[in-house]
Amino acid sequence: MKFIIIASLVAVGLAAPDYEGPRSSSISSSEEAAILRDDRDHGDDGRYSVNVETENGIVLADSGSPQGPEGAVVAAGSFSYTAPDGTPVILKYVADENGFQPQSDLLPVAPEFPHPIPQFVLDQIAKAAAEDSRERSSAPSGSYAAPSK
Repeated sequence: MKFIIIASLVAVGLAAPDYEGPRSSSISSSEEAAILRDDRDHGDDGRYSVNVETENGIVLADSGSPQGPEGAVVAAGSFSYTAPDGTPVILKYVADENGFQPQSDLLPVAPEFPHPIPQFVLDQIAKAAAEDSRERSSAPSGSYAAPSK
């Protein structure tokens, strides 16, 4: 039995894909960026902060503490970098009992509500309401009455 377990583990290990660390084959750039700043603070009470900056312009700042309901960690931070097309990407966020709430000029924005309803939709709604009204007035009442003598 032990042999089967060991043989299974060896087979799984040999079948696993090679992992080359954080860089994968999908990244076309072979450049590596030096880390200019890496400040990390972990308090005994659960508070933390992380500040990292690399020579290619990536900046990360994150901090949090267990202030949420039932000791959940409330975190806030930001990161920024330059996209391959030269666009500066800046994202700020808060993560708390209301979930992850990112803010960036590059994120899609839903239309304001109530958004304007096109006239053809309003016409269709009016037509459906008129049809419902006609059906109600011509349909039997749905209740049974004694036959008249």
